[in-house]
Amino acid sequence: MLFEGMEYGSYGKAERKARRAFELYEDGKMSQALDELETALEINPSNSAWHFNKALTLDAVGRFDDAIEEYEIALQLNPNDLEILNSLAVDYTRSGLYDLAIETFEQIEQFDPTFEPCYCNRIITYAEMGRHELAEQMFYLAQQIKPDCALCYYNIGNSLFARGEYKKAIGCWLRTAELEPSHPQISYRIAQAYWSDGDSVRSREHFLAELRVSPGDVDVILDFGLFLLERGDIESAKEKFGRILEIEPDFAAALFYLGEIAFNSGAFERAAELFNLALERDGTLTGPCYRLAQCALMAGEDAKARAYLVSELKLAVEDAEALVSMGSMFLIIGEMDYAVHCLLKAVDIDSANANAYYELGLASAIKGELEDSVEFFTHALDINNEHVEAMRDSALVYLAMGRLAEAAERIKKARLPAGGDSQIRAVGRRVCLARARERIWEFFGRLCPRFVSYLVSRILYLVSRCRHHC
Repeated sequence: MLFEGMEYGSYGKAERKARRAFELYEDGKMSQALDELETALEINPSNSAWHFNKALTLDAVGRFDDAIEEYEIALQLNPNDLEILNSLAVDYTRSGLYDLAIETFEQIEQFDPTFEPCYCNRIITYAEMGRHELAEQMFYLAQQIKPDCALCYYNIGNSLFARGEYKKAIGCWLRTAELEPSHPQISYRIAQAYWSDGDSVRSREHFLAELRVSPGDVDVILDFGLFLLERGDIESAKEKFGRILEIEPDFAAALFYLGEIAFNSGAFERAAELFNLALERDGTLTGPCYRLAQCALMAGEDAKARAYLVSELKLAVEDAEALVSMGSMFLIIGEMDYAVHCLLKAVDIDSANANAYYELGLASAIKGELEDSVEFFTHALDINNEHVEAMRDSALVYLAMGRLAEAAERIKKARLPAGGDSQIRAVGRRVCLARARERIWEFFGRLCPRFVSYLVSRILYLVSRCRHHC
């Protein structure tokens, strides 16, 4: 009897711990809730519901891999529970395990074809896979079961937004807001869609609506600050980034964008200070090293610039324009291999980036690979036939190769978009003089010796005439 009493008492304690965990979860005290659940599961590890609740709590703090482990344990204890299967599939999606997610959703569908969440949540899985037609198919299947599902409209809105169909995404998210006004960050998503669609007035309205509901949401404040920055409202943007630092003093992105404002206003020392602070807070943030490299270059500190650029490159930059700029800076400091690496990576990301091909043309010219240089410049001009720098510098390369007619043709084309550009005029004079010399020496080779002295006397006249007309 004593043994049985102790057994009953320990399981009673586990039940109390589990109930207490639920109360803490409801109050948003996730860490304490996890502690209570772990104690309960130490006493009774075979309770599927408690493993499920622990997984939900882990989800709430973003520990999706750990949550998957708990869902899988819960599923071993209760293999046909559709809620466990659905939650597990959602976390497979969150962790990028798309094939497992689809397989699990299909398993639910086989158990119960009327279980609407297995279609609703599959929308986002297919959207993240880029399989948007299947995402729409899931949306329509879900609609047949539950036509007023706010989450379905939200998920298909994400798919439409990813495809650039901003007006349709707005329509879906407005429907979500109508069906579930408290849906997390719904006004924020609508603001982003209006922003992307070019409607700044409505975008601002929805940013403000979101902040009225969640005034301390730093992600929303940051995006609103970027919106204001793009609109040229610098002081309001500064206020938003400052607000973030009041809430989270170590928020590196806010420090970086305050640095951007200082940099663009010419306050380079203050900008460098803010960029360094951002790096101290988050060494993985892209941008600060890039800007610090620019500051170092302006100060003539090539070694520092190189170090910052190499650090930025290690962060796996995926922005083509930033890579082109970095490639250009590497060229300036004579780091040819790094320059070419950046520029080729930029071309891989954006094959229609004329500036990347132009910079590759410069790199090839510096290395003395003139044929390759001409090819890169030509490619830049195929993409942008008014790329004045590519016209000008390809003319110089043609000049170095002795292909004077092609040099003259490039300068002729460059003069139209460039107007009175002094560099274009200077290259034009060089080409014109070279062609004049070529014609002179062609004549010189054909003429009889008695005309040589006369020809030499006329050279200066021809050259001066060429200068005058160029």
